[in-house]
Amino acid sequence: MSTADMHDADIDPALISALRDRVAADRDTIRQQLSELVAFPSVHGDEATAAACRDAAAHVAELFADAGVDLDSHVTVDGSIALTGHIPAPEGRPTVLLYSHYDVQPAGDVAAWTDDPWTLTERDGRWYGRGTADCKGNVVMHLAALRALRALRELADDPASPVELPGIRIVVEGSEERGSAGLEDLTRTRPELFRADVILIADVGNVAVGRPTLVTTLRGSADVDVTLETLAGPVHSGMFGGAAPDALAAMMRLLDSLRDENGATRIDGLDCGQTWEGLGYDDAMFRSDAGVLDGVELISDGSDATVADLTWARPALIVTGIDCPPATNAVNAIPSSVTAHLNLRVPPGMDPREAQDKLVAHLESHVPWNARMEIERDVLASSFSANVEGDVVKHVEACLAASYGRETERMGEGASIPLCATLLDAVPDADIVLYGVEEPQCRIHSADESVDPREIRDIAVAEALILATIGR
Repeated sequence: MSTADMHDADIDPALISALRDRVAADRDTIRQQLSELVAFPSVHGDEATAAACRDAAAHVAELFADAGVDLDSHVTVDGSIALTGHIPAPEGRPTVLLYSHYDVQPAGDVAAWTDDPWTLTERDGRWYGRGTADCKGNVVMHLAALRALRALRELADDPASPVELPGIRIVVEGSEERGSAGLEDLTRTRPELFRADVILIADVGNVAVGRPTLVTTLRGSADVDVTLETLAGPVHSGMFGGAAPDALAAMMRLLDSLRDENGATRIDGLDCGQTWEGLGYDDAMFRSDAGVLDGVELISDGSDATVADLTWARPALIVTGIDCPPATNAVNAIPSSVTAHLNLRVPPGMDPREAQDKLVAHLESHVPWNARMEIERDVLASSFSANVEGDVVKHVEACLAASYGRETERMGEGASIPLCATLLDAVPDADIVLYGVEEPQCRIHSADESVDPREIRDIAVAEALILATIGR
């Protein structure tokens, strides 16, 4: 039986309809609250935006207080502010933790945005602005779910009505985009703040608008910075070019050693041949979602690997930045030193420490021309796999299906959320489930980030259904 069939027997249709009506009627409030949150350039780790981060945290706390949950503020070891709140569970009901974050990526080149990134704008039915999807859209989704449930509870005369809430914990952090070091430390020093039977992480999204999806796996990360030095300083390209070792050319050769003839990741001693079992990722849809230019080949073209294999099941080495002389106003000099940041995504079942060790060993063994090399290891992030056979996952799938009116799908996610592994360590008996409003059109971390308000609506209805019916 599919999840679309299951929910009819488990969830009262009248409750589904009532919650849909409540969340739909709340659209103006959802938009206003998201607009208020987007206006804070809450980029953690930048002194210029430190005040905006504090103000954003305070505003999030105000919004949750209005929705009926008081939040405490915790200044964490990385200088961010984490917010936590708790409503105790009635006898016999589980406690559900709702997670999201209010910090955002920098806007980047503001000129690449159609409108101001810190002002919510609407175009063609979508809401644009930094954080609209990742992750302030999920913050307002939580709020919409809680308001809808409170409204129905206030109308109910029966104390045992279908809208009786379980225990609820709220966790909204302020440094997820910089690795969650503050929240990770808080889980170790204040584990009681995270005790729950179910953890619902709203920081991912559907495979497409209108297609309810659970994310069941996440890759970890094992990044490094590698620097190559070949000369005491830049020298004239005419006088010395041809014999003098070029640091940028050396880096190009080194980086090329990390890919096979099709462009797929290849690291000595690291298994890069895993396959994905489950929902595939259609090539044409991937090209559209990723914005691949016409005529440009995918890495999967010409190989046996599928897009899903490469994106969700295998290690992926991406060069996310290079420090070298810029092309603009270039000087005719041979580069003497170059640094590259290598982002290594690690699939479930692979130890990120072991993967990082093998990446370092590969780099050391492939350095061109005996260039001087320095490698700096970044913080590791573990991968995650959900318990897809558990009752909680099946119940969440049923609630998503009830909200959207179609079967819930499952997919992997190539990104990392280090907090998942941290919470599994802190609350080992809890079930962790991932969903959210961030479908591919959102362009998170890019210019013109946006969210489809229908996704906020439908995920909020699903979350309200989860809270109203779980453990009953």
